[in-house]
Amino acid sequence: MNIHQHRSLISSIMGADDISGLMAESRAKRDAGFGSIVTYSPKVFIPLTKACRDVCHYCTFAKPLRSGQKAYLEPEEVLEIARQGEKAGCSEALFTLGEKPELRYKAAREALDRLGFETTLDYLAHVAGLVRDQTTLLPHLNPGTLTREEFAQLKPFAASMGMMLETTSERLSARGGPHFGSPDKAPRVRLDTLDAAGQAGVAFTTGLLVGIGETREERIDAILKIRASHERYGHVQEVIIQNFLPKPDTKMRAFPPADPFEHQWTIAAARLLLPDDISLQAPPNLAAGSGAELLEAGINDWGGVSPVTIDHVNPEAPWPSLDRLSDITASGGKTLAPRLTIYPRFLKNAETWLDPNMRTSVLRASDAEGLAFEGRWTPGALETPPVIRPGGSVDPAIREILDLPPGTELDERQIVSLFAARGKSFHAVCDHANRLRQSVNRDEIHYVVTRNINYTNVCTYSCAFCAFSKGKTHETLRGPAYDLDMKEFARRVSEAWDRGGTEICLQGGIHPDYTGETYLNLLRVARQAAPGIHIHAFSPLEIWQGARSIGLSLTEFLSLLKEAGLSSLPGTAAEILDDEIRALIAPDKITTDQWFDVMEAAHGLGLKSTSTIMYGHVEAPVNWARHLLRLRRHQLKFNGFTEFVPLPFVALEAPMYLRGHSRRGPTWREAVLMHAVARIVFHGAIDHIQTSWVKMGPEGAEVCLRSGADDLGGTLMNESITRAAGAVHGQEFAPWQMEDLIRSIGREPVQRSTVYGPVSEERRQRAMQAAPLDAMVNTPFTGKRLRQSQQA
Repeated sequence: MNIHQHRSLISSIMGADDISGLMAESRAKRDAGFGSIVTYSPKVFIPLTKACRDVCHYCTFAKPLRSGQKAYLEPEEVLEIARQGEKAGCSEALFTLGEKPELRYKAAREALDRLGFETTLDYLAHVAGLVRDQTTLLPHLNPGTLTREEFAQLKPFAASMGMMLETTSERLSARGGPHFGSPDKAPRVRLDTLDAAGQAGVAFTTGLLVGIGETREERIDAILKIRASHERYGHVQEVIIQNFLPKPDTKMRAFPPADPFEHQWTIAAARLLLPDDISLQAPPNLAAGSGAELLEAGINDWGGVSPVTIDHVNPEAPWPSLDRLSDITASGGKTLAPRLTIYPRFLKNAETWLDPNMRTSVLRASDAEGLAFEGRWTPGALETPPVIRPGGSVDPAIREILDLPPGTELDERQIVSLFAARGKSFHAVCDHANRLRQSVNRDEIHYVVTRNINYTNVCTYSCAFCAFSKGKTHETLRGPAYDLDMKEFARRVSEAWDRGGTEICLQGGIHPDYTGETYLNLLRVARQAAPGIHIHAFSPLEIWQGARSIGLSLTEFLSLLKEAGLSSLPGTAAEILDDEIRALIAPDKITTDQWFDVMEAAHGLGLKSTSTIMYGHVEAPVNWARHLLRLRRHQLKFNGFTEFVPLPFVALEAPMYLRGHSRRGPTWREAVLMHAVARIVFHGAIDHIQTSWVKMGPEGAEVCLRSGADDLGGTLMNESITRAAGAVHGQEFAPWQMEDLIRSIGREPVQRSTVYGPVSEERRQRAMQAAPLDAMVNTPFTGKRLRQSQQA
């Protein structure tokens, strides 16, 4: 915005006779930038010290230190508050404190000396570090005016920091003004702090205090100075427009509260004058009305709200309950969503805005959009899935997408919008996907009786997400290295057939001694052990490696595999089919193009395959969108994918999670949406969407079957890869259990072949009456073994 546009807009704002028109403009700008979501930060309030060297005439937070009174919370008191917040599902620890009390109070200096610190900032860094390291909360620090060096001192212990600018009016610091006697409230000092935060690369919160005697012109001046600082450094993440309320026992107790219309005017003015990427918030507990009037003025954030602690700055004003806040938000046609204390756009450039010591904590607290990870459910765990409230209204952008003719190819932006669905929009997406499922598959839910045989966990690759493989970088992960001998391998194949299996799924690590001949031999042994079984085998990585090892093209090698008994391929080793992400999680693995090269060669030979995605680690919804679109376009050309299988990342034992380099898997909402959005994107291309009961759990799988999925996957008999990553669900989901679950939701169970053909009654009956599995023996890996020469 150039100076002439500034002047024109300011003139328009200042001369607005009708505040409703101004607020309508504000809402339009907000909606264009932030959509249908209004955020809040679930927090605990930690008043580290209420001693302050300033004497603001409206403040009841700062208290003069009395004889025998504690100057600071003890470290254990800080941690106790944080732990209460952790139990209540909070993500932020808001540290608020008076300005440098040791410069005024001897008792503060003595208390710091007893605690072993020289300054309040030293002590703040220590206790914020305790919260960072001993809880899942992210510290947000409000220590007042700071220098660039002081910001740098605190940055390793905070995800974000803040300081209210309040006003740029010098006259309010004169005798008789609210800031007289408060050196840290001098506008120049606070503006210097605002700039220093940007220079130090700190994601920063600031704001105005409306109604303390300032004029509209002075508020506009403060807003423009915040804008100017942000234009220099890009560091202002949110601006608070807080209304003044007089408090007893202060010099301004008889001063009138901020006029509600002036508050709304200031919110609208700030929205119109500030850059589009700055969030605007107003505290809901201070609202003159229900809070809906703040939404009407243009806010997109409620700030921090605590289910545990009071607002120590405004102790007379209780927080609204989250249910109440959700209802208020819904009344404005919006959906409430929890966020972190640091905003998503700053996470995209974490190297700039977060100290390395904070990045792991923030990553583990975030969802794929950079908002707060909701709930305690994670893939593969026993936690009961949460219920997502249908709050708000359906986002118009999402409604527009759902109203398109089924089978329309969506673009990246539209798919990302579907993945952002929350509240009523979430349910609308899932319901739409379920209707599409019904139109394609009627009420049939499919499953296959299969056995997973992972013939080796020895691997030369170092995929950051894999807890199954054993190699030089994975010695500490679960279980010893093994390499099945052919006798045990053949026994497992034969046992699968005897128990009614129609399929064996063969996958393993990339053993340093395996060649294309090894894979051919595995097929020959399997075919000899069970001539009638379908052999679903070898990831595209194994195919690529096998072909290269014996100097054949992909088509030549796949032709040999097909002759030896290969029936179809698992579409694994896909992870995220976007090289931006593959470079982070599997830099030495095949590229996206190479994965599709294998699939093109296989599909060209008439070999079908599944398709998969492994999501919830370091990627974002835009990467999911690219993945889905690439699969769809391939399918429309080659028609080789039988189904799509979302595989949520199981983090617990994964190397990159243990090293602090990934999120903790997808949230429940994201996991369900992956099935629903896939159904919408693939309609008319891929007819079957499978849900993984191992990763989602039976309860989670049931929800996915109501949200677009039509396939419950395989009975497995054995499962090694997900359990190695920390999943706790059973090794086998028997056919009768699958059919019970399917019937419990009013659907018809259909046992299928690998490629969705019929299964004989003999196979069905044998599977239903299967004997218990014999004990397995994983042949210890003792060194190189020429597998292709071994005999059954």
